[in-house]
Amino acid sequence: RTADSFHRELGLLMWEKCGMERSEAGLREALARIPALREEFWANVLVPGTGEELNQSLERALRVADFFELGELLCIDALHRTESCGGHFRVESQTPDGEARRDDANFGYVAAWEHAGDGKPPVLHKEPLTFEHVHIAERSYK
Repeated sequence: RTADSFHRELGLLMWEKCGMERSEAGLREALARIPALREEFWANVLVPGTGEELNQSLERALRVADFFELGELLCIDALHRTESCGGHFRVESQTPDGEARRDDANFGYVAAWEHAGDGKPPVLHKEPLTFEHVHIAERSYK
């Protein structure tokens, strides 16, 4: 398979399971499918060309390989953040009227994930958010 076909499949998975609307079940499904797709990529990716010249197909394949890591980390972070905030909506975190429900008490921070080594889960580092001139509020489309 070409790197582009893997890229399209991963992109569709991310859009459907980790896009604007997310659910715990969808994120867990993505986290189960990404490693299998990455394994298939490394076993079956087709990279035409030779090592004799600049190989843009190889460059593309290496970028797609990075997207597996990034996609997996995005899903881990989205699964961890059990609130609706910004442009992302967690179906489990909404008001009875269907509006997004924030959880600033538990998620009022910037997250940075550290690679802990192959086969190990990433480590979460938090930096608190402080707002001096902006009032934090749930968005409402009513």
